[in-house]
Amino acid sequence: SSLLLMSGVVVTVGLCRRLARRRLRSRPHLFAFLVEMFSTFQICACTNELSLLGNVEPKPHTALTLTYGFTVLHGLTLAGSTCNPCGTLQPMWGGGTSLRMGGLKIAAQFVAAVLARAFMHFIWSLEMAEPHLGALSQGCSSPMQTTEVQAFCIELLFSVVFQLAVLRAESVNPKYRVHLIALLITMLVYAGGNLTGAIFNPALAFSLHADCFYDKFLSYSLVYWIAPSLGKFLILYVF
Repeated sequence: SSLLLMSGVVVTVGLCRRLARRRLRSRPHLFAFLVEMFSTFQICACTNELSLLGNVEPKPHTALTLTYGFTVLHGLTLAGSTCNPCGTLQPMWGGGTSLRMGGLKIAAQFVAAVLARAFMHFIWSLEMAEPHLGALSQGCSSPMQTTEVQAFCIELLFSVVFQLAVLRAESVNPKYRVHLIALLITMLVYAGGNLTGAIFNPALAFSLHADCFYDKFLSYSLVYWIAPSLGKFLILYVF
């Protein structure tokens, strides 16, 4: 049921992106906003569902396999979208994207994060699958299982590694690039998923753990917003 749900989200987003591409080419700002929103919605919705499958046996093989598989699927179906506020900063820094366009994309990413969370909570409330039972009663299921300083350093390091790999992989054939990036993300999730969740995406972090941001906004914004953004700026400054 979970796999069918995530596949349905991917297909629906694909249709919405195609429709937007056909109808809104003459309105570039609205087109960019909607495409980025649809794409980020797909990643946030699927990752919300994947977060419920972390305890499926055999652990952690099932969760890591699904992480790799859906990361490849996202890479193949969401070409041209960053789905990450940190990734949107790069063209803004280099002058390839205007401040207005960059701001629209970041706004679209956070709007999608909220919509994806609301959509998944509605789906979970229907309790159509076993992992959905009791999912809404968890509240802040904190991914931070270490000190704030260590969590900040881990998310900063992972952001630097990920963003550096993305830059270095630009010259790789696209059909191989998605697998390399998916493998890296899977390795990072395996290495730090039990400590911080290995998210390094501010919009995705808010979609997954909004309740935690409400309860401990300062610490969570520092770890899941400031740290990955700082990692991106370090990469941009150095390279």
